[in-house]
Formats: sequence, C-alpha cells, structure tokens
Amino acid sequence: MLRFDQLSLRRGSKLLFSDASFSIHPGQRAGVTGANGSGKSSLFALILDQVHADSGTFSLPRDWTISHLAQETPSDPRAAIEYVLDGDAELREVELLLAEAQHTGQGTKTAELHSRLDSIDGYSARSRAARLIHGLGFRPGEEALPVAQFSGGWRMRLNLARALMCRSDLLLLDEPTNHLDLDAVIWLEEWLKSYAGTLLLISHDRDFLDAVASHIVHIEQQRVALYTGNYSAFELIRAERLASQQAAFAKQQREV
Repeated sequence: MLRFDQLSLRRGSKLLFSDASFSIHPGQRAGVTGANGSGKSSLFALILDQVHADSGTFSLPRDWTISHLAQETPSDPRAAIEYVLDGDAELREVELLLAEAQHTGQGTKTAELHSRLDSIDGYSARSRAARLIHGLGFRPGEEALPVAQFSGGWRMRLNLARALMCRSDLLLLDEPTNHLDLDAVIWLEEWLKSYAGTLLLISHDRDFLDAVASHIVHIEQQRVALYTGNYSAFELIRAERLASQQAAFAKQQREV
C-alpha cells in the first residue's frame, strides 16, 4: 500500500500541505482533488521520487511497478503502436534479449526467453496496444502512422495509451480526459474500473471521478483528508462537515 505519515511538502517557500497521514490500499482508485496550486501534481512528483518531503515519510512496496501519464509530447518518427508498446518495459527488454539470443544462436537461452515472453503475454502485446489506441479514438490503421504526424492532442492520447500499456501496480493519471472526446472518456472509464492495480487520479471532471473513484484524497488549506466514496459522496460529507463547523462556531459566538 501507499503510506503517508505526517508528511509535509513545500514547493519553494510555499507550504503545500503539512502533517498528512493516510494510506491507499492495493486496488483502491483514489481521485486527488483540490484547488489549482494546492499540491496535487506535487504529490505525484513525490510518489515518483522527483521531489522529497520536507518532513514525514512516504513508502510503497519496493517491487511495485509505477506507470504515469507523461505530459511531454515528443516528436517520434516511429509508428504509434511502437511508441505505445514501449510502455511495457519488461516486454521490450525480453524482445531485445530474444533478438540477441537468436542472432548468436543460443538455443537454450532462446527457448527460455520465449517462455518468459509467453508468461508476460508478450505474444498478444501488439493486439493489446492496438485495442488501447483504438479505444482512445484512433481510426483503424492509424496505429501504423508516425507519432510525429499527429497533433499535440493526439500525441497526448498516445501518451495515455502508453501509460495504460504498462502492466503496473500503481497508475498515476494527471488530467487524463484532457483532449478526449466523449466516446474515449467512456471507454477510459470502463478500462479504469477493470484495472486491477492501485489508481491515483487527478481530474476536474466530476462525472469522470464519480464513475471511477472509490476514494477521494482532498487537499485544502494545507491539509490532506481521505474520504471513502466517489466525488459526489465526498461533496456531501464535506458539506455536512462544514455546516457542522459553522453551527459550532455560531453557537460559540452567541455564548461569548
């Protein structure tokens, strides 16, 4: 699981949040919400070991594979499907080792690598990549076109397909519905609901969060709180909590 214990994080001189303690368990799908600049993307950067906490600790299983949606849109001359297949790093490693073993005539090594390729569903990887590409709105045949031929928005869809291609334990998605049409959003909802790993999702799309999230991690006033349920359930609980706080404050003022 992901464990955050009394975690404090700054960006420059700005305190994003402090004393955050919560856990995300395997298989949970948590939407990460809060105002712009509250620290949502910085939380992802912390998980990816791109920034470090100012105090407190964060931990996750060492053997977990993490996949995330890259925000850069490279101009790659290779076919879109090859770019997406790169998302499965182990597949690419086995393919490379297999090619070397075959080239040097290592029969036993070749057989072992074929067995390993089969164990990671390597023989169906290309069809899996094609399904991801088509599910995100590309037309049949476009998977063979160079990445560089697509616009920035369509390259972001390829980045998303590449992130989904990874057989990950933890998936981090920052605004994945940007650049998607309704059909692609609906397809992505269904894919994520069947995802077996742990999901952390930043999105301003309430309907999308309602469809996908099982929990909400909300950052507000430099505090982090974990709620059970989708975004609508979170809003209801938060509204009730705010009303209770306001009533308590009003009562206190009357007694002064």
